[in-house]
Amino acid sequence: MAVVKYILIALLMLVEIFLIAVVLLQSGRKAGLSGAIAGGAETFFGKNKARSFEGKLQRWTKISAVLFIVLTLVLVILE
Repeated sequence: MAVVKYILIALLMLVEIFLIAVVLLQSGRKAGLSGAIAGGAETFFGKNKARSFEGKLQRWTKISAVLFIVLTLVLVILE
């Protein structure tokens, strides 16, 4: 059981590092309230946001955050 715990801890550390890197690679919300009012979703990049680099970063952030939470809960349960 100790080996599984150490493997999960190592995997959790990798996910933590990946999550930090993905969050730091994302750009800030520059448009603010004026971008929401002006209809930023109607631009070319707004329609194809899921295909852009920013869209991929957001998707990987969500996936790694969920993986981080699940691994943390599993480690707590194993304790």
